[in-house]
Amino acid sequence: MSAELETSEGVDESEKKSSGASEKENHTKMADLSELLKEGTKEAHDRAENTQFVKDFLKGNIRKELFKLATTALYFTYSALEEEMERNKDHPAFAPLYFPMELHRKEALTKDMEYFFGEDWEEKVRCSEAAQKYVERIHYVGQNEPELLVAHAYTRYMGDLSGGQVLKKVAQRALKLPSTGEGTQFYLFENVDNAQQFKQLYRARMNALDLNLKTKERIVEEANRAFEYNMQIFNELDQAGSVLARETREDGLPMHDGKGDVRKCPYYAAKPDRGALEGSSCPFQTALAVLSKPSLQFILAAGVALVAGFLAWYYM
Repeated sequence: MSAELETSEGVDESEKKSSGASEKENHTKMADLSELLKEGTKEAHDRAENTQFVKDFLKGNIRKELFKLATTALYFTYSALEEEMERNKDHPAFAPLYFPMELHRKEALTKDMEYFFGEDWEEKVRCSEAAQKYVERIHYVGQNEPELLVAHAYTRYMGDLSGGQVLKKVAQRALKLPSTGEGTQFYLFENVDNAQQFKQLYRARMNALDLNLKTKERIVEEANRAFEYNMQIFNELDQAGSVLARETREDGLPMHDGKGDVRKCPYYAAKPDRGALEGSSCPFQTALAVLSKPSLQFILAAGVALVAGFLAWYYM
């Protein structure tokens, strides 16, 4: 009896050890930062990819003016992100993910800005209020919580290497942009020979970061926060689209009649610029005026620009 009991207990103990090892293995896999990000941002990603704007973009329903503005949004976003990445290139929570030659986009975006707006492009663009809040968040993270910077870098760059490539082809086809790359330099990663292999390397480096589970959970929260900032810009874009779609000028450009309470216009400015907007009850009376005003330019652009990041989660 005692021998049988001892054998039974031994089997139970062995099974417990085997079960415990399996649970530990599963926990370790789920604790990989890349897996946590994928699962933890799924809901936010689903909301983003199902917006009408994203669907229209994939169908090629985008005007060249908006794509130009999208480039503007990308420039501001990556200027902030890469400034903070440079600041934290030696930080242990980010150093392994520092790939300036392979990933940095600011130089390419500068070429695209010059192509679309001319040499004096810097005098023609500025951030919208919603986009500025996102830029400020990136700076805050880089300067105060650099361990969270990976959330923004991973979302942007992995998106550019996956979903962004789809958008490049759509834009070139719909807008008849040069096949030689003018206007889409942003999407050209000259120092990445194989995008899929590089993404695997990036995820492996990210998973190897010496971070506790609590920090990883904070990174997932930060990634969701980034999605929320992006959705706020989409909301502004939707409002702008509603205004601009009310009427159409004879030459086919959208026009707003300027009627109603100016304060209800989503792009109302307390101190509107002089010129085409002066004397109007709404600061965006016509689309032509809109496209000449930097404040709304970026709002319209940001929605287009951030589609690449959103789609990335679908194509990864």
